[in-house]
Parts: sequence; C-alpha cells; structure tokens
Amino acid sequence: MKLASLVRILCITTTLVASFSGHAEEGKKWTVVKIATEGAFRPYNFTKPDGTLDGFEIDLYKVLCAKMKVECQITVQPFAGVIPALNAGKFDAIMDGLSATEARRKIIDFSASYSNAGQGFAVLKSSPLAAMPDLGTRFSLNTDEAGAKAEIEKLTPLLKGKVIGVQGSSIGQQFLDKYLKGVVTIREYKTTEEHDLDLKSGRVDLIFASATYLNGAKAKPGNEAIALAGPQFIGGILGSGSAVGVRKTDPELKKMFDDAIAETKREGTLKTLTMKWFGMDTTPQ
Repeated sequence: MKLASLVRILCITTTLVASFSGHAEEGKKWTVVKIATEGAFRPYNFTKPDGTLDGFEIDLYKVLCAKMKVECQITVQPFAGVIPALNAGKFDAIMDGLSATEARRKIIDFSASYSNAGQGFAVLKSSPLAAMPDLGTRFSLNTDEAGAKAEIEKLTPLLKGKVIGVQGSSIGQQFLDKYLKGVVTIREYKTTEEHDLDLKSGRVDLIFASATYLNGAKAKPGNEAIALAGPQFIGGILGSGSAVGVRKTDPELKKMFDDAIAETKREGTLKTLTMKWFGMDTTPQ
C-alpha cells in the first residue's frame, strides 16, 4: 500500500509540474493593453483643444495594437512619474518619446526602438547663440565618443554662464548634468512646452530637447522666433532611441511590441509616420 501510494503521489506531482511548466512556457495571453503617454510632447503626443490625443505615437500605437490583435487603452500620465507608475501596475506600457537608456534598462524593459533622432538645441533667432557652429551635424556618443566630447568642449566657451531649459527626468537633463554641469545653469521644467514659453519670454537663453520635438515646436504658430542651433547628439547616455517601455515581468508583451514594430519597419509604415510627423525619416537603422 505504501509503495502504491508513493507511486500515485509521484504521478500527481509529475503532472502538476508539467502543467505549471506548460503555463510558464505559454506565458500570459494579452487581450487588453493599457498604454500611458504624456499628451504634452508634440509631435510625439499632444492634447488637442477638444481634449483628444494626437501625434506620432498616437497614430503608431493604433497601428501596433492592430498588428498585435489586442484592445489598447490610452491614458495620460505626467512624464516625471511614468516609470514608477508602470512598475506599480497603473498601466502596461509607455509610449512617450521614452529613450531606451542603460540606466532605464535596469528598472524596466524596452521594445525595439521606433524612432532615433537625437537631441539638440533651440534658441531665439535674435540670440548670438543662433550662430553656434555645426548646425544639424550629428555626433554619436557610441561610435565616436571622443569626437562628441570634443564638440562639447568647442561649445563650452559659447555656453558658459548661460541658462538652459530642459524637461526634468529626461535624457536631455541627464546629458546636461553629465557634460555641461557647472558650465551652464540648468533649469528643469515639467513639460517641454513650458521651457518653450520661457525661451520666448527670455527667462532662459536656450533649450535642449529631442531634435524632432524642436523641429515641430519651432513650426507651431506663435513660435516663429525660435530656431534650431548648433549640433545634435545621439547614443551613449541618450540611449538607442524611443521605444515602448514595459515591465521586466512582461516578456510576452515586449515580444509582441518587438514583432509589431519590426513589421511596421519592413512594410514602410514607420517611415511614413515619421515623415508625416517629423518631416524626416527617423526609422532606427
């Protein structure tokens, strides 16, 4: 009897282990995905006067969700607290021009990148800083870190003592803290739109943000006095481009976004959307 009981117990245990292993391999089945965005980072995402959302990522999330065959719900979340809120379970993914940096990868996972345009400066057209050298030239902190640092050193005498606006908790702020702290006075803002206003009013000398954002910002009615200035920087502390942020505990969701983004790249949809919203192709290579 004891032997027969032991055999039965072993059989039951084996069945349970196999069952749990099967579920682990199968992973979570997603039917509804809640996505957070800022709604104040034009042209990636912004809120229209009627309260609805629009922008590159608003168009993109609809395309990706259709390819993933899931229902997606979009919610507005302030940028500064978006990563803690994701890990707290308030939503399942972030699409907010969020750059996939090594520091952020320690806290959350990222999909494949869907846009990579770098960061740059904007000033008033009447400012002496409008003549900063190397307008639009891109310097990579990955492939030519020495060259990028040399460019920063070249800019240092021009920027010394200036006040520069940047969105708090952004990669732009991290870049300024690392490379220009002590050279410039760094003023942080909750949204990029706020530092645009302070640039126009003369409370800051220049601003630093995504090159695609700045390109869109200067084209907005009322921003005719704003111009791009100086070089742009990519890679390194600035990450590998904008990507969907997900929890580390949701590898299935990450793969779903990876596959959908790869398909939009292959079929040219991603290029079409970046051209529509940025006026240039920012498809990651």
